[in-house]
Amino acid sequence: MVLHMKKFILASWRFLIIFGLVAFVVTCNFVLFLNIAQYEKATIRGAAIVTFVNVLVITLLFYLVDGVRRMWTVTRPVNRIKDGMNRMVAGDFSVRIPYIKGENSSNEFDAIIKGFNEMAAELSGVETLRTDFISNVSHELKTPLSVIQNYATMLQTKTLSEEQRMEYASAISEQTRKLSNLITNILKLNRLENQQIYPEKKKYNLTEQLCECLLTFERAWEEKDIEIETDMEEDVFVSQDAELLSLVWNNLFSNAIKFSEEKGVVGIRLKRENGMIIVEVSDNGCGISPEVGSHIFEKFYQGDTSHATQGNGLGLALVKRVIDIVGGDIHVQSVLGEGTTFQVCFKEEV
Repeated sequence: MVLHMKKFILASWRFLIIFGLVAFVVTCNFVLFLNIAQYEKATIRGAAIVTFVNVLVITLLFYLVDGVRRMWTVTRPVNRIKDGMNRMVAGDFSVRIPYIKGENSSNEFDAIIKGFNEMAAELSGVETLRTDFISNVSHELKTPLSVIQNYATMLQTKTLSEEQRMEYASAISEQTRKLSNLITNILKLNRLENQQIYPEKKKYNLTEQLCECLLTFERAWEEKDIEIETDMEEDVFVSQDAELLSLVWNNLFSNAIKFSEEKGVVGIRLKRENGMIIVEVSDNGCGISPEVGSHIFEKFYQGDTSHATQGNGLGLALVKRVIDIVGGDIHVQSVLGEGTTFQVCFKEEV
């Protein structure tokens, strides 16, 4: 009822505005005409009444024409936009508003519609990522929790030997460590994606950092009898965030060792070239296909399911985000069955 009353008042106000404009124009012309014409007062009074009626008719015609014009040029596109917004508020991010004249037209409403459609497409992608993220997190959490629950149940068996008890306890400890790493990586990635971590640049020795990070995986490469080949320039100093870049090196070294076969070879190279600092981490493992390579920096993506139990698919997503934050680039070159090389580049800052 209130809405109808507002519409009626608005329509009446619009009619009065048009009537006032028409009456003003006709009156001005009428006065100018009377100044040069000689008519009796009775004739003028009759003409005034006729003129008033004509003004009302003309105003009504103008009002109807303006109403039709507004309906096609204003009301129709506004209703389209409102309908699209209501559907988006209801959670339908697939909504796209049809253009009035065309995507590249100069119509102002088409410009608004184009912006709305682009926003809807972006939100649709974000919603898909959010849904996939929740699904993947749930799966990644459920797997170790199920293992922990099973081993914890078996630990309650009274007839277990001490060796079995230690084996089950070790399995629980290992799965707990994986859960902890998963949650830590999720929190790190969330902070990185929301720009809650900002690089604190300090000058430090990158060569030493690479060696220190590599030594933390000494036990892992010795267990697989992997040969480590290094070709690093000495005392390469950089002005970067050492803590953030350590995430990059740790993840790349971990992957290289993980995907290398027994008695494989892992290579680490560091060099300066054309004002750039280049770090390469390579292995001669299983390699990745071009299709897998196009997705490896996505969250929870694991191209080689045979190694899925050793990771959670967040490492390379972290690496990519860190490299973006520090202003670098990362590239991957791989041949299926022959090996993979990750190359990290960033500008040498003096």
